[in-house]
This record gives sequence, structure tokens and C-alpha cells, in this order.
Amino acid sequence: MMKRLSRTLLMAGGTLCVALAVLGLFLPVLPTTPFLLLAAVCYARSSERFYHWLVTNRWFGAYIRNYREGRGIPLWHKVLAISLLWLTIGYAAWSVAHLWWVKGILLGVAVAVTIHLLKTKTARPAPENPPLHNESSAPEDLA
Repeated sequence: MMKRLSRTLLMAGGTLCVALAVLGLFLPVLPTTPFLLLAAVCYARSSERFYHWLVTNRWFGAYIRNYREGRGIPLWHKVLAISLLWLTIGYAAWSVAHLWWVKGILLGVAVAVTIHLLKTKTARPAPENPPLHNESSAPEDLA
């Protein structure tokens, strides 16, 4: 009984984390990767099927694989995240927030997230056709 309740709670928590990660794709202040990692942990402990779906998902799987393998964030994702971050927070600070200290907090968050993204390792795409031999070990022309 307790094992079933634990499994159900972990699946619900994983699903909530996936939902928050999806929101994080559109709301720059809400992080995507930590929620996906937490969802992966929840699913790994509760449902092999859901875990497999998450890590092989065409939208979310790469986030988890890149993190687990220490590759970092692809350059395109960094550019998109920083651009959307500054567009939305810039709009909110300029047009929505009227108190100077709220504008300061918004801009502070944008600066902190930008610094974090810039300091995070940039994932490089794997070569499609790796060389068949090591060119540095080829004999040199002695002519």
C-alpha cells in the first residue's frame, strides 16, 4: 500500500515538473532544465515507461542527456533563452512595473540569469562523419 502511494506521488510530482518545465520554455524566469531533471528522478523511481518517454522525448530528452553527459547547453538554446529573457523582462520592466525597486529586481534577475547562461558550458554538436583514421599519425611527405 505504501509503495503504491509513493509511486503515485512520484509520478504526480514528475508530471507537475514536466508541466512547469513546459511553462519555463515560455517564461524566462522559470527554469526548464532543473524541472526536467527533477521529473526524470521522479519518473526513474516510479515508472520506467514515463522515464523512457522523458529521456527520449524529442523536445526534452536532449536537456537531460546533455546535463547527464556534461555537454552543456547548445548555443542556439542559449541565444534563444537570453533573447526571450531580455524581451520579456525588458518589456515588464519598461511597461508593466511602475515601482523603481520592482524594475531593479526584474533587471537583476535578467542579469543573473544571463551571467549563469553565459558561464554554462556550450554544447558542441557531434560530428556527423567522424574521420576514419587519425590524420596526425599519417606519414609525412618526405619529398
